[in-house]
Amino acid sequence: MRSLPARRLATALALATGTLLATAVPAFAHVTVQPGTAQQGGYTAVAFRVPDESDTASTTKLEVTLPTDHPIASVSTQPLPGWTATVEKSKLATPVKTDDGDSITDAVTRITWTADATGKIGPGQFQEFKVSFGPLPKDTDQLVFKALQTKDDGTVVRWIDEAKDGQPEPQHPAPVLHLTKAAATASPAADGHQMTAAASQDGRAPGPASSSDSTARALGVVGIVVGVLGAGLGVLGLRRKNAA
Repeated sequence: MRSLPARRLATALALATGTLLATAVPAFAHVTVQPGTAQQGGYTAVAFRVPDESDTASTTKLEVTLPTDHPIASVSTQPLPGWTATVEKSKLATPVKTDDGDSITDAVTRITWTADATGKIGPGQFQEFKVSFGPLPKDTDQLVFKALQTKDDGTVVRWIDEAKDGQPEPQHPAPVLHLTKAAATASPAADGHQMTAAASQDGRAPGPASSSDSTARALGVVGIVVGVLGAGLGVLGLRRKNAA
């Protein structure tokens, strides 16, 4: 009779574990951008990671739509054996000014990868489609890439849903590249100015590094001498003990 509560506890734990796994598995099947972050205004190489979550069908095509409200001037794909990449450009409704003062009137708006007989993504497998982007926009903190995943049984999985704050993650979220601000770095001229200012406030010019090096060397020599003397005394004491 005492084993009944233990059995009930084991059953409850099994159900909870099964529920946790059931909710976690779909997250691994999402189409994502790897890595998920990049720096604003810079160039980066990313990979669209595409898993095949089907038990029977294989993935044969991937279409990724690039945002037109934050267009990217330079887009290039890395060759992938078994796949053919097609890049489509479109006219922008509003030209975008670059840091160099140039205007971007058209930009890449879609990339389509199509598999041949050897390039399919089979059930339980995944593939990465690598792309180089740049320069990334500075006026947004993320880029959303809506994607369509086509399988050889005719199924099309639409990864186009955008996550919203305070709401559960959608079933088919669109891949998102989060953008971070560039870290502020001081110029060599500014560093030199700060050193000069510090020296003038202290009333002394920065001293040469040779003085500290000489002190360190002297301490090192003293340490070696002390160590040799200690070793000699130890040997002498051992000899006296053996003689006695």
